[in-house]
Amino acid sequence: MKKHILATFSLASALLLTSSAHAGGEGWLTDFEAAKKKASAENKDLLVDFTGSDWCGWCIKLSEEVFSQDEFKKAAPEKFVLVELDFPNDQSKMDEKTIAQNQMLAKKFQIQGYPTILLLDADGLPYAKTGYQPGGPSAYLTHLNDLQSARIKRDAKFAEAAKLDGVEKAKALYAGLMTIPAEQHSAYSSIIEEIKSLDPEDMTGLKAQQASVEAMSKLEQEFNAAAQKGDMAAALKVVETFIEKNKPEGTLKQEVLAFKIGPLMEMSQFDTVSETIDQLVAIDAKSEIGVGAANFKEQLPQIIERIKAQKAAEAQEKAAPAATE
Repeated sequence: MKKHILATFSLASALLLTSSAHAGGEGWLTDFEAAKKKASAENKDLLVDFTGSDWCGWCIKLSEEVFSQDEFKKAAPEKFVLVELDFPNDQSKMDEKTIAQNQMLAKKFQIQGYPTILLLDADGLPYAKTGYQPGGPSAYLTHLNDLQSARIKRDAKFAEAAKLDGVEKAKALYAGLMTIPAEQHSAYSSIIEEIKSLDPEDMTGLKAQQASVEAMSKLEQEFNAAAQKGDMAAALKVVETFIEKNKPEGTLKQEVLAFKIGPLMEMSQFDTVSETIDQLVAIDAKSEIGVGAANFKEQLPQIIERIKAQKAAEAQEKAAPAATE
């Protein structure tokens, strides 16, 4: 659901960075199934980096500031099997099997922006999601440690559920499921079906939660339809109507507000872009979108200057033929 703003962040950062990320560096596996076997054998989790090594600015920053640092390279493998799934513009050094695997996994885990870092257990079930975080390797390792607590909470609730029956079991399963990012719930289809069968009256609120996900999917479809026609005013209207009708709160409201960034940039309404980012960050500065939006705002003045320069050049180019006639 965050594809629009995450893509904007990646595009903006790509304008500002021209290096390349680690792209399968030392200690990183590229075979997902082999990584799962290794994780199982060593009783570790998986840290999976969905990256664009030769175009994604934030991927490059994450690699340079964290993954390539000795502190990370020493500490992270103690808890994780590191997996890189690369989506470079230049695929000439990748074999077809790896390309197909990466595309399949991006679809399976509904990856919508880069970098996306997923934490999975040894069975390949995702339990946490993050991306670029400032602060270097020490801060990032602490962040990963905090995220691992989600698996501990999930496992505890699922273990509790195994001792219960009926609606009480459904509630424990639902509590475990809610420790997982909503976009990863599809990986827990068997758990979801069990909750539904145990809780036909929706005492857990699972059906209501799924209705919210469906509403967001409809919003994205309507937004994209308007944006693809180039009608940015209509795209913004779709978002404003959704907010007025559904009154989203918390992270959900951040996701909805994020839709506005692209059209506002296209319409050169830069002051409103800044105001929208401030509103988004104020909801939760530590969420993935909150962090990404704050980082994006830091780059906004440079991005605006580049956009203005590009538009001025395009206008000058269009005027040139008329001047010579």
